[in-house]
Amino acid sequence: MTARIDVRAAGALVWRVRGGTLQVLLVHRPSYDDWSWPKGKPDAGEPLVVAAIREVEEETGYKVVLGQPLMSVRYPINGGGKMKESSYWSGRVEPRGPWSVARGSVRRAPRTEVDRMKWMEATQALGRLTYSHDRDPLMQLVDQWDDDRLDTWTVAVMRHARARKRSAWKGGEATRPLTDVGQQQARLLVPILSAYGVSHVVTSPWERCLATVRPYVEAAKQKPDVRPELTEAAHAKSPKPVRGLVDDELAGASRSVAICTHRPVLPTVIEQLTTRTQNRIVRQLPERDPWLRTGEVIVAHMTHHTRRGAVVVSLEKHRPYSM
Repeated sequence: MTARIDVRAAGALVWRVRGGTLQVLLVHRPSYDDWSWPKGKPDAGEPLVVAAIREVEEETGYKVVLGQPLMSVRYPINGGGKMKESSYWSGRVEPRGPWSVARGSVRRAPRTEVDRMKWMEATQALGRLTYSHDRDPLMQLVDQWDDDRLDTWTVAVMRHARARKRSAWKGGEATRPLTDVGQQQARLLVPILSAYGVSHVVTSPWERCLATVRPYVEAAKQKPDVRPELTEAAHAKSPKPVRGLVDDELAGASRSVAICTHRPVLPTVIEQLTTRTQNRIVRQLPERDPWLRTGEVIVAHMTHHTRRGAVVVSLEKHRPYSM
């Protein structure tokens, strides 16, 4: 039986390396006189992943890019009358880029909520954290560091948002537009892609894909990388160019990228992801049609393996909420 969760929160373990030593960022809350991770409750309708970056910026002033998810922790609050679950991601302070341009402004938390923050060596932080449940995600972060799996980049594979039905559109496949719901999904993808530091967007030139990425590239003041091989028609003729495109992006550690395409193209994309995904998580990849729902994103966290090169070490799925 699944335990009831009364309160949800999200945050990040922000990390850096100094002198070859792993450091993490803790915050102090004067009202509780505790040291903990920057985190907080999501706003109404706000995805946890978006709440995580917002809360970090509110409490520390840092704009961070999220890496792979860490464990969620559950603990009683209000004298044990309610159960809270806090979800965490690894996060890093990165040089500003298109992803930061795409984010809105955030108001800093007052000093009555957070009055101090401090970078600490991971071993020091284990002793400084006030609550035992906060140590669990830190130990996971340290394990990832020890296993050379902490330093990652992101490849986000997207299926275009909800489009008009084929039977209801007479203008041809290349021009079939998004529905109102699809347009809303596209807008709601902006903070999700920004959370993972997407700096480059590759897309099919057909309108339903272009319209899906348009809110993000406009917010980020970028131009999409339009690739005809990602259309349904080109893929039906030969899937080989798609394999090459996807593998190039999976191996490209210099940037985090989003790839937007169509349902019939997704089997080839997922196949390429599978070839680079570690065995322990490969079952998390979709195995059957429709592969991804409209507007859904599978986020692959990539790192370098000494023997296999670029590999997927963690996977997530996100789909923006729409009415």
